[in-house]
Amino acid sequence: MRVLILSQYFWPESFQINEIAKTLQDKGVEVEVLTGKPNYPQGEFYPGYHGGGCVLETHEGILIHRVPLISRAKGGLGLNYFSFIISGLLFAPGMLRRKKFDAIFVYGLSPILQAIPALFLGRLKKCPVLLWVQDLWPESLSATGYVKNEKVLKGVEYVVRFIYRKTDLILVQSKGFEEPVRRLSSKTEVVYHPNSVERIFSHPEESTAAEIEGLDEGFAVLFAGNIGTAQGIDVIVSAAEILKGYRDIRFVVLGDGSCREEMINEGQSLGLTNIYAPGRFPVDMMPAFMQRASALMVTLADRPIFALTVPNKVQAYLAVGKPIIACLNGEGARIVEEAEAGFATPAENADELAATVLRLYEMSESERNQMGENGRKYFEEHFDHGKLVDDLIGHFEAESSKVRSRL
Repeated sequence: MRVLILSQYFWPESFQINEIAKTLQDKGVEVEVLTGKPNYPQGEFYPGYHGGGCVLETHEGILIHRVPLISRAKGGLGLNYFSFIISGLLFAPGMLRRKKFDAIFVYGLSPILQAIPALFLGRLKKCPVLLWVQDLWPESLSATGYVKNEKVLKGVEYVVRFIYRKTDLILVQSKGFEEPVRRLSSKTEVVYHPNSVERIFSHPEESTAAEIEGLDEGFAVLFAGNIGTAQGIDVIVSAAEILKGYRDIRFVVLGDGSCREEMINEGQSLGLTNIYAPGRFPVDMMPAFMQRASALMVTLADRPIFALTVPNKVQAYLAVGKPIIACLNGEGARIVEEAEAGFATPAENADELAATVLRLYEMSESERNQMGENGRKYFEEHFDHGKLVDDLIGHFEAESSKVRSRL
């Protein structure tokens, strides 16, 4: 089995697709990757890379084809997205000439439009294209405020409908995605295929981490990940203000993003000393940080689309085996409650969030440990990485067989 993974983001950028590619390779699948030049999340190209030219390199036995790209810092999100699409259409056919694939797999983070070069390559190579939808478009554009023009959003919806209907199989990371994707996909089959996380999260003893102020003292509630509009970070500041009288309770917000400075400034203006924002750390340190926390927190803004999604940190938190506070609506909250791994509160409700933090704080350590153990067992049953990759290989084989039978 030979599979081409198409993803705008790949190593050394930190995304789950890196681990999936490695595991596919370990399981005997011959994997190649078509991607761009690494510049996420800061927007500047990583050392040793620049925007121009095509690059061929190898990482852990995986052949990586990199097409030209305009960085986020130079061209903004719009040009960054479209430069990958155009480069994929112009350069990928030449870079991949004489190569045959049994399937093309699109890791469908934003922009979902990156599937367009994959569809073109699928026609050229006479192989199926499988699309794994991680973000709903155009809903995510509207919810995050990047696009507000209704005509533009309608235009994007038309293109997304075209992509879905030309794809051979659509996988969705959340059960909540099934209905909106089917609404646009016509006869294309839609299958639930959740995210997992790197092995290091389920085996945190293999990781190491630096010392962080606030994490190893008292009752530390840890948030880890992107600090942006979608996360509704204001709720953390408000909850911290409500709980400022409890000296043992502290909020540690690890990561970076567009709202980090705003969060820090707001906390300072309120005179809060129970919020710590030490910045961004390598992903291999995250499990050890999480292990040292008293509880793990995930938040999302109160938007209909976010009720449909499952933030990947939910799987990471379950795998680590610590109690979870899920300040969000919908699918993510359902999983935490179904797993009995913690408590869910309504999105952007600071009073409920503060009350839930206090509830966990007042519980016995053995009760909190049981929640963590419940989460770990749920992860192993529903989100085990190896099992999910086996399922993925099964999809590749089935779709490849269908195409061969039609030729």
